[in-house]
This record gives sequence, C-alpha cells and structure tokens, in this order.
Amino acid sequence: MGAGHTFTVRAVCPGPVGNVRCVPSSPSPVTRDRRADLLVTLAAVALALWVTSGMWRDPNTRTITVNSSDQALFEWLLAFGGHALTHGQNPLFTHLINVPDGVNLAVNTSITVYAAVFAPLTYLIGPPATFLVILTLNLAATAVAWYWLLSRHLVGSRLAAGVGALFIAYCPAMVSHANAHLNWTAGWLVPLLIWGVFRLARPGPAHRAVLGGVVLGLLVAVAFSIAAEGLFFTALALAAFLLLWALHPARRAEVRAVLPRVLAGLGVTALVAGALLAYPLWLHFAGPQRFHGTGFDPLIHSEDIAAYGSYPRRSLAGWAGFGTSLAPNPTEENSFFGVPLLLLAVACFALLWRRADRAFRATLLALGVTAVVFAVLSWGPTVKWNGRRTDQLLPFGVLDNLPVINAALPSRLALVVAPVIGLLLAYAIDALRARPPRRRASGAAWVVGFVAALLPLLPTPLLTSVREPVPVFITGGAWKRYVPPDGVLTPLPLTVDVYPDGQRWQAYALAHRQGEFRIPAGFFLGPGGPDGRGRIGPVPRTFDSLMDQAGRTGLVPIVTEGSIEESRADLRYWGVRAVVLADRVHGAKFDVDEEALRRTATALLGPPERVEDVWLWRVPAA
Repeated sequence: MGAGHTFTVRAVCPGPVGNVRCVPSSPSPVTRDRRADLLVTLAAVALALWVTSGMWRDPNTRTITVNSSDQALFEWLLAFGGHALTHGQNPLFTHLINVPDGVNLAVNTSITVYAAVFAPLTYLIGPPATFLVILTLNLAATAVAWYWLLSRHLVGSRLAAGVGALFIAYCPAMVSHANAHLNWTAGWLVPLLIWGVFRLARPGPAHRAVLGGVVLGLLVAVAFSIAAEGLFFTALALAAFLLLWALHPARRAEVRAVLPRVLAGLGVTALVAGALLAYPLWLHFAGPQRFHGTGFDPLIHSEDIAAYGSYPRRSLAGWAGFGTSLAPNPTEENSFFGVPLLLLAVACFALLWRRADRAFRATLLALGVTAVVFAVLSWGPTVKWNGRRTDQLLPFGVLDNLPVINAALPSRLALVVAPVIGLLLAYAIDALRARPPRRRASGAAWVVGFVAALLPLLPTPLLTSVREPVPVFITGGAWKRYVPPDGVLTPLPLTVDVYPDGQRWQAYALAHRQGEFRIPAGFFLGPGGPDGRGRIGPVPRTFDSLMDQAGRTGLVPIVTEGSIEESRADLRYWGVRAVVLADRVHGAKFDVDEEALRRTATALLGPPERVEDVWLWRVPAA
C-alpha cells in the first residue's frame, strides 16, 4: 500500500586493527532493528496476556461475562473438530446437535483449521484452555504480523511500524471481538493476505507468478476456514483500494506493466483456493441446512455514526467513565475511535499529503476513500445518531439485497477503517522521523497529539466471571448408563445461545474420549428465519418453549393434557432417551431458575431420579 523502502546497513567499524578489534560505541543498525523487533513482540504478547488475564487464573472455571454463549460455541467447535478429525467424520456437517436434522457448519463459523491444528492441545488440556490459548495467540500474532508487514515492506522506522501494528491489533474493535470471537481476532490473516496480493506484482519469471498464486491460494483457503466473513471484507477492501489506486493517473503506467503478472497469479490463486474449498463452498451455498442472509437484523447490527467519536467500554477511557453503550452489544464496538484519534488521523493525512510525491498521493487517496466508503457502509441501511434511528436511506440499504452482501453485518465493515488509521499513523511517524519539524514546539505538539489520541484507547482486561461446572454426571461418565451409543440426551433447558450447557457437556465428553451423545437444538445458525433467512437455533417446539418459559421467568407454566402429549411427542421426534437437569444451570444472559425447571419437567414427565449431581428423567424408546 505504498512505496517500499530499501535499506543498506552501513559499516560502523572498519574491522580489526592489529590484535585490537574495534568496538562500536553504539549498537549497529541491525542490532537496533532486532532489539526493536523483540520489544514489539514482547509488547504484543504482554498486551494479549493483559487483555485475557481474567481467564488465565483457571480457564476451566472462568468465562467471558458478556459473551459466554459464543465462548461455549467455540469450545464446542474445537472439541468437535478434533473428534471429527480423529474419528474420520465430516468436520463441516454434524448430527451431534440439532437432531434429527443436523447442522451445516460450513455456513457457521467452523474454524476447522484451528480445530485441526490444535486438536492435540484440546485433547491434552481441554477445550476451555485451548480456546484461551488461541484467543491470546490471535491478539499477539495480529500485532506481530502487522509489524512485519509495516517494518519490512511499508515504512523504514521500527517505531512507526510498532505503533501502527499495536494500534491495529489492540484497537477497540479487536478488543471488543476478543469477547470470545476466535474468528474476528484472527487479524494476523489480513496482513498476510495483503502481502500475498502485492507479491503477485513482483517482476520475475513466469514460475514466480505461479508460486505467488499458490501461496495466496493457500492463504485464502486458510482464511476461509477460520474467518470467512473476515476474508470477504478483506477482499472487498483490497478491491476498492486497488481499483482507486490503479485509476490514478500517476499509477496507470505501473498498473499496465504489472497487470498481466497479477492476473496470472490471481488465476492460479482461484484454481488453488477453488480446489481446496470446492466442498465447503458447495455446502455453504447448496448443501443441506443452508439458508440465505443471516440470523441477525442489519438495523440492529449497524454502526451508530456517533460511535466513531466515542470511547469503548474496555479501554482506559471507558474505565474512567467515558465509555458509551452505542454498540448493539459489547462484542461489536467496531469503531469507537474517539474524537482525538479522528483528528489525529486527519492531521496525519494532511501531513503526508503535503510531503508526498504524486505517486504516493495515489496511495493516500485510495486509502482515504476506502476508509470513508467502509465507514459509511458500516452505518447500515438507515441513519442512526446517538442511539436514535431515522428513515434516511444509506448505501447499505440498497446493497443489502445482493447475495453474499446480505449475509454481512454492516457494523463489522468498520473493521476496515482501523487498519487504514493504523497505516496513516505509521506513515506519519515514519515521515516525522525522516524529516522532523523545524520547530521544537511542532514536534512536541505531534507527540502530545499521539499520546492524547492513543492513551485513552489503551485496552483493559475482558470482564470474566465464574461459570457453572460441568456436572459429575458427565465428567464421571455416568451418562453412558442411560444413553445408548449415539443416543440422544438433552439438558434442561434445551441448548440454545442463552443456555449453552448442552454443547459444553458434549465438548467435555468428546475431548475426553468418553464417546458420543447427541442433543436436540443447539447454538448455531440454520434455516427457519423469515423470508428464507437464517435464525439462531431451530424453530421452537412445545417442550423447549415451556422449559424456556420456566427457566427464564421462574414461573411454572400451565400444564395440560395437550401440552403433556405434545412434549412427549417432541422427545420422541428428537429420539431423546434421558432428560437431565443440573443443580446449577448456566444462563448466558440471565440467571436460570432451576427449581421452576424441575417442577415443570416433573409435571410433564413425572418424578425424576437423582443420579450423581443431576435430576434425570428416563424416556422410553419409541
């Protein structure tokens, strides 16, 4: 995204003189660069550990407070992926949840690469600890990958590269998505994809373009398997940037020269990625249990315009009381840069524009327009300012009906803006170090500006809390006495996003090689929404609706002969053999009333048995 820099290491010492070896009075440039690399890496790791520190005390008993449901889902995906790999099962479709229909994981966030790579660790230390390791590595690796791209290809100053990389990796959006999103925190993929695309333009023999296309194709396949939505956004952002960059008069001759190589490399990329992703793409667009659109409302999941000038909750400013709740939920603070940073970004752009030659202005213009376009798209279908929605139609409202676009959450398009700001910060520091301001006051003003803009955004640790333990009934394997091999067991309430226990129990059994039990329902995206769109979990039936009502309200619903018959028909439909109520049920959004659940299940199914630390109702085979 700009002119690269060529560096020469000048000798700081002429060599040995007689028997006396010259010792330089200061470290060589290479030594300084290595120290800078080490310092940035240590800072990246330290910040990752700081953000996730609340869970490191005991990963098996701690959960992310604001998003324990997604954490349970990703832990289940890790356990299931490892189990599928070691048992020769399809990692992209399963009947272990949502019986009898199953779940198409290709249209969900399946993180199959992570599940396969970390399968040995999952079996060794369990899904919760593996989840925490991956989350922490994601954050640190994102900073290191951006630092590598910046320092080796875009700027000459290690300080500039470090500031830009650490900002991108720990910007409000990344810290917000660290609330359990293993897909979106895998930001290390983005600089590698950018590098892979620009590598195609390098001059050389034909086989170099082929090799570049193969490498980029592999990166695309990995990115699709970890964060398909993130890959889509990266492709859109790169396409917008490159189109704007290529159309600039200062770059047209360069574009004409490299276009054949780039197109050849992209052709190889398409072949490699297409071959690797043929089955996942078929499942995604034509497989069973597919859907179009998404299970989330784009009106709700769009960015408030005022959020761009606000501060996030998990930041130093938020800790000091300046945070806002303009995001749809705490995991989607996708902008929240604060007014000082927005002003600093504009000042950096102006500084760079004044100093840039005509060619680099093409890069700046493309970056600026890309950031503005994605910011406007992130505002969603209609304008929302400071929590108030208007009827004013925005561009995303027109694009929302297009295929693939309608599966994206507009708020997340703001994730493209943060790397652009990070690049501007890095470029500006690089320019200021190469040619400092003539007046000392001007230099001090820039330092104050950077501190005032970035210090309030320093991240604070994620909120964590104690989660309910997996019952001894599951950990001790007693469930096997009541559920035949490949049989169906259901916890109460049935597993959905707000009641994640069923998938947590199943993840424990799979990771500890206890065997398989299936569950009805589950936390997943599947068909059944309005107008053929997706929905979270299956369409409710009588039994799970009654249990949800009891657990949520603490009131036993009215039970009739009709509801008893319908509930038992539901259990036969699912093939359930055992209904289980733990003493302590984990509610992801609210406290669950276990006593109301027990009384409701007793009214529907009769008196339960006490087995280990759970209440159990046997269901005769149909």
